[in-house]
Amino acid sequence: MVAAAFTLSAPLSTVHAQQKYMTIGTGGVTGVYYAAGGAICRLVNKDRAKHGFRCSVESTGGSVVNVNTIKAGELDFGVAQSDVEFNAYNGRKQFEKDGKFADLRAVFSLHPEPMTALSRKEANITKFEDLKGKRFNVGNPGSGTRAAMDELLGAMGWKMGDFGLASELKADEHGAALCDNKIDGFLYVVGHPSANIQDPITTCGAKLVPLTGPAVEKLVKDNSYYAKVNIPGGLYAGHPNPTPTYGVLASFVTSAKVSDATVYELVKAVFENFDEFKKLHPAFANLDPKSMIKDGLSAPLHPGAVKYYKEKGWM
Repeated sequence: MVAAAFTLSAPLSTVHAQQKYMTIGTGGVTGVYYAAGGAICRLVNKDRAKHGFRCSVESTGGSVVNVNTIKAGELDFGVAQSDVEFNAYNGRKQFEKDGKFADLRAVFSLHPEPMTALSRKEANITKFEDLKGKRFNVGNPGSGTRAAMDELLGAMGWKMGDFGLASELKADEHGAALCDNKIDGFLYVVGHPSANIQDPITTCGAKLVPLTGPAVEKLVKDNSYYAKVNIPGGLYAGHPNPTPTYGVLASFVTSAKVSDATVYELVKAVFENFDEFKKLHPAFANLDPKSMIKDGLSAPLHPGAVKYYKEKGWM
């Protein structure tokens, strides 16, 4: 009887063991990070019967939150700006107090993310310097946008007090605040086109503000994770010409503590379905695998990712 009970329970425990989970931290639900996480999970879950992993996405406060939550072992993967990845791995800036996250591992990079400044049409802003004394949203603490904002203000020799109001709204809130005349402008580090930028432009005629000048030149020259970029013309109503700015890359990160098998299956799901992945958001349209495995990555690649890249002959 004991033997019979054992044989009956064995298949059940095998089925239970086959169901493994992976979680991805993203950003606000209107941003590209959330779309990226959703796209990756969709591709992982498509072959769930084969590899046994179930992938789920969490909306979070953004880059810094994702890195800290991965470090705490509460998320397996997360999207983070390339500057935040660099700072976390090296224990700089917002990670100085807690020290280096030596177990941080890169998986691949994603789309470019221009520093995007948007202003109310009525505020008559033509350059970032015009925002001095205005009501400006500097980003929520814990977001990559806020980290980049602090760095930009430092390079310009500005303080938060130089704004008439420095609000800390989350990315999902700043568009409505702009159109409701609660703020005059906001900064958002995001891939384009983004619904978060599209909505206030369509709703209340908001304007993109160029980010150029000596402070930007110095930031790009001094920091390898920044590059000069343009927000392409024609993406948004009333903006036929490119808007010059600078930016980072979105990067996809994990921890050395996450198993090789977990990372391998995620990477394989993305690159074996790469044409489908590129169609899941316009920001992914020009991605190239060979660039994705090296550009904007300052933490070492996870061995599970390396295994797949070597199989493909990319490394």
